[in-house]
Amino acid sequence: MYAKRFINSYVMNNNKPLKAHLCMLIAEVIWGLMSPIGKDAMIHGISGITMVFFRVSGAMLLFWIAGCFVPKEHIPRKDFFLFAAAALFGVTCNQCLFIIGLSYTSPVNASVITTSMPIFAMMWAFLIIKEPITLKKAGGVAIGCAGAIILILTSMNAASHKVGDVRGDLMILVAQCSFALYMSLFSKLIKRYSVFTINKYMFFWATLYILPIALGDLQATNFAAVSSRTWMETGFVVFFGTFISYITLMMGQRVLRPTIVGVYNYVQPIVAVVVSVLTGIGTFTLYQGVAIVFVFSGVWLVIKSKSKRDIEASQNIK
Repeated sequence: MYAKRFINSYVMNNNKPLKAHLCMLIAEVIWGLMSPIGKDAMIHGISGITMVFFRVSGAMLLFWIAGCFVPKEHIPRKDFFLFAAAALFGVTCNQCLFIIGLSYTSPVNASVITTSMPIFAMMWAFLIIKEPITLKKAGGVAIGCAGAIILILTSMNAASHKVGDVRGDLMILVAQCSFALYMSLFSKLIKRYSVFTINKYMFFWATLYILPIALGDLQATNFAAVSSRTWMETGFVVFFGTFISYITLMMGQRVLRPTIVGVYNYVQPIVAVVVSVLTGIGTFTLYQGVAIVFVFSGVWLVIKSKSKRDIEASQNIK
């Protein structure tokens, strides 16, 4: 019996990295699919702000239901209100700007811009916790910004929304900035609680924030005219694109190093580009290809640079 327990424990512990890699891959593939699927739903009857409300409120219900089957954690009053502040940046601003931005721009541009988040995380880390900016990090920011500028200029000159729209590009860029700020300001709060506790309260507050904004669109939408295909696409965004992906992302982040997690960002635009082009929702131009190379290179330089902790550790060794 003891031998069996030892073997099971050994197998589980050694499978942790593999499970974490699978979790990250699943999350990024889902988000890669979500851009074209969500875009198609918003083309066929669901407005951007209504999609945001369905995504946030639907995820809230799912996380509260799932929370009934996991150990409950005590939330002090102070942390309860901290979740309110965290939800403003991590869910409300992030998801509102991303979804509404996606309703304007192409899924290709949206998925490429989302990979810029590590660049904003580095910038906020410099401003908030005085994380040093190395030459490699500065070069990464410059190259990544050049890629974003190429995408925005391409969108400004585009004759079709399938290539991109500058309004949507800028909204999604700010969405990444908002999420990076949330990660910098509330990193200690995030580490304190389980995946389900964090998301239960985050999406609860986000639903309260978004409901008054979405109420007019919800009343104006003719839901009877919405096709079953569009409802299925909306369901995918809520269940897979939010509930499942948030769980798998956090499971992966708890095991893998941030640099490894950052590399998985590249999966999302690859999936989005392939699906968008095959379904005709988006097109892929030479300029977008150049922008991808710049953004990917910039993000790679940032995540490969040493953090403040790495620098201090190397100094202590010496």
